[in-house]
Amino acid sequence: FLCFVFILVSYVEIFRAVLRIPSEQGRQKAFSMCLPHLAMFSLFVSTSIFAYLKPPSISSPSLDMAMAFLYLVVPPAMKPLIYSMRNLELK
Repeated sequence: FLCFVFILVSYVEIFRAVLRIPSEQGRQKAFSMCLPHLAMFSLFVSTSIFAYLKPPSISSPSLDMAMAFLYLVVPPAMKPLIYSMRNLELK
């Protein structure tokens, strides 16, 4: 839980720093680099929270398989796409 709080505080500080960038184009470029990472982090955290804290009454094998797929496969598979988009924007 402490790691999660630290990550949230870090994202808040990043967004505060981005909002202090004077040019609109600079803010837009910074947000375009941060938002895909935030989306993947949100997907990772939300599926892991759901997988570990869901009540046993709504457990089903297909739901467990879908959550495991979203938790274990999607974020690592999206990292190369995110980094390639980021590299294109930097160039």
